[in-house]
Amino acid sequence: MTASTVRFSKGLCVPMLWVPMLVAAVLMMAGASAAAFADEWGTIKGTFVFGGDAPLAVELKADKDIEVCGKHKLQNEELVVGADKGVANVVVFVRDKGIKVHPDLAASAKSEKVVLNNAGCRFEPHVAFVQVGQQLIIKNSDAIGHNSNVATIKNPPSNNLIPSGGESALTFASEEAIPAQVTCNIHPWMKSWLLVRPNPYGAVSKADGTFEIKSVPAGEIELQFWHEKAGYIGEVTVGGKAEKIAKGRKKVKVAGGDNDLGEMVLDANLFKK
Repeated sequence: MTASTVRFSKGLCVPMLWVPMLVAAVLMMAGASAAAFADEWGTIKGTFVFGGDAPLAVELKADKDIEVCGKHKLQNEELVVGADKGVANVVVFVRDKGIKVHPDLAASAKSEKVVLNNAGCRFEPHVAFVQVGQQLIIKNSDAIGHNSNVATIKNPPSNNLIPSGGESALTFASEEAIPAQVTCNIHPWMKSWLLVRPNPYGAVSKADGTFEIKSVPAGEIELQFWHEKAGYIGEVTVGGKAEKIAKGRKKVKVAGGDNDLGEMVLDANLFKK
């Protein structure tokens, strides 16, 4: 072996000039393998179902600006259960800190705005999801003025008067551990919630109880379940088997593709707090 060559295992000799290229090639292959593993993404989905007879909707009576608000059929939205017993407005989010975010989702958070509307003398949606740094637009589509009192803990609270047809904008610098309540001091029956998280991995169950969180990195993650009337959901029943989940925290192994948690039945007693 000359000074200009290097001997590898099994007697292989290569010129010194080739060594940097070989090292670069090995590192590139290792990086490609790591990237392939890290770039495996899955969708988490499931359905929340009310365990028991669905409660009847409770109507609310408008006692302010009756000429406008009295025209709408207002209902208490603390617990909304559909005809198929799906539970709406259950909050689901990934608790893990520093979780890798899919590039497409990271880009959309910067460009897409979240809208919370004062419409029909209620907030729409009842529970909204917004990311740190993402712009929240609070609109007023009613013919009367509203104010939106956002009771955050880690972020400075805000309480803006919004005239008919007007809007205000908010951006949150910090995540909130639990959803922040939004109320209208002018019309006290109006209430909604804001889930403020540091990443896009959160969802709110729809009217049929279903939810979906897309493009979650593969591996074990921890979800958290919360509902305004139940608080942190401490128990779910799947396939007839009850599962205790302390503080609403549930470990989930995410694989590439769909990861269906199935029908998760929520006992009626959870909502009697």
